[in-house]
Amino acid sequence: MRRTLDARLLLTGVLFATLTGLGVALVTQHVYDMRPCAWCAFQRLLYLGIAMLAAVGLVLPASKRTLAAGAAGLVAFGGLGVALYQHLVAAQAGSCGFSWAARFLYEWRLDELVPWLFQASASCSEANVPLLGVSYALWSAQLFVLLGLGSWLAAFSSAQAARR
Repeated sequence: MRRTLDARLLLTGVLFATLTGLGVALVTQHVYDMRPCAWCAFQRLLYLGIAMLAAVGLVLPASKRTLAAGAAGLVAFGGLGVALYQHLVAAQAGSCGFSWAARFLYEWRLDELVPWLFQASASCSEANVPLLGVSYALWSAQLFVLLGLGSWLAAFSSAQAARR
């Protein structure tokens, strides 16, 4: 009999990695004064969405876990697009104060409701700083890839378990 990876274990890893990534972002912001731009803050919202979907997937039966894990994977790969856009386009533009991400955060008042998490206090070019020699946006892109792959593996594993 062929063994598959346990979906709950994968979703636990996705949840842990997501919260760790958010924790690192908050520590670098509030302890080391690496201020986020609007695209950085928007990515944090996507990370929270992935964490919530992974947490919900952990408590659902296998048939419904597939949907939560698959949705987390979609959000993660959307986040990959946002991180790459930040690195390749927004960081080169200088200001991102009137970007779609800034307008979204403003319209939903996230920067007022949870300023320590969502308030953008740097321009995109200012926020394009390296961490251990790699652009912050590229670290985020790599994390989104890992979260997406982990989520989709969990969805696949959960779908197989539901068929048994």
